[in-house]
Amino acid sequence: MVIVDSGFWLALANERDTFHQQALARFPEFQTEGFITTWCVITETCYLLQQRVGINAPAALLNKVSTGALQVFDLTPGHCSRVLNLMNQYQNLPMDLADASLVILAEHLGHGRILSVDQRDFNTYRWKNTHPFQSLLL
Repeated sequence: MVIVDSGFWLALANERDTFHQQALARFPEFQTEGFITTWCVITETCYLLQQRVGINAPAALLNKVSTGALQVFDLTPGHCSRVLNLMNQYQNLPMDLADASLVILAEHLGHGRILSVDQRDFNTYRWKNTHPFQSLLL
């Protein structure tokens, strides 16, 4: 499973996005492997899709969830202390909840293979405090 951040979904859906062509080109490469994200990312992405693309834009993303084309990892209350630690550790960026949830997802999966346009942050974040993310988009 490949981890997917909000920016990738936005680039895929928005023809005016700087990374649109790259997202279109990379999407089919990972379809058979599968995609995974968190509810935090889904929420952020739906909001941003409505703002930047249109009121109906979240439907395609939510359809991917409903058909199983996009798996969603559930954070539990037990993850809250790790979220807080991560947000404190990376407060200079700052790290938001969606990004913290993806670090926890990487720790759960045991890899940091990610589709994201956010190079600054995901080149800085470390899952399990030492392992870098591997950007698959750029």
